[in-house]
Amino acid sequence: MYRIMVCDDEKDIVNALRIYLEQASYEVVTASNGKEAIDLLDENIDLIILDVMMPVMDGIEAMKKIRETSNVPIILLTAKSEEIDKVTGLYEGADDYVTKPFASAELLARVRSQLRRYRTLGGQTKEDYKLQIGGIELDDRAKEVTLDGEKVALTPIEYDILKLLMEHPGKVYAPKEIYEAVWQDATIGAESTVAVHIRHLREKLEYDSANPRYLKAVWGRGYKIED
Repeated sequence: MYRIMVCDDEKDIVNALRIYLEQASYEVVTASNGKEAIDLLDENIDLIILDVMMPVMDGIEAMKKIRETSNVPIILLTAKSEEIDKVTGLYEGADDYVTKPFASAELLARVRSQLRRYRTLGGQTKEDYKLQIGGIELDDRAKEVTLDGEKVALTPIEYDILKLLMEHPGKVYAPKEIYEAVWQDATIGAESTVAVHIRHLREKLEYDSANPRYLKAVWGRGYKIED
């Protein structure tokens, strides 16, 4: 059974999320602020649903701390007026976000998508599970990425974007194409969301993210990877 942490200071939202998730056969752990979430986090937590605006420690600060030691999927809860927090959250390591008020079906679909991505291990039977572009190597069996032999910690979303691009070097993908392939969802807000994740990938994989060697933008069309 998957174990999900719900972190929000609004008890009504926590109770509603608990009902939705437990009805879908997930185990639920709750926290009321970011500090509690960090204290409760262990290797048995499979996904975190994290509110942005909370007392003691907000969701963005909590996520920064979590990302220092864990790549567990994080779904942010944001209000409609918190557009800047969505962008900041994605930049700091969130895998997805849901805007309040939300429908239970939408939330559960996003939870399932992130868990499927995070827990899918290997599965290849051929010897083509490794991809390499220059100094970047992706081992899809181990779900690991290295840069010049040094391991690079990627979130599940970052990993899937990189894998998509590395499977087709030189091919230009529009932001909507990347979003559809990776998120498997409607492409509302695809351009800004994908741009944030590409920027994050560049910071981890490029020695000079302002002048990328591998992850290139093609003006007006999208992104590609090349050596």
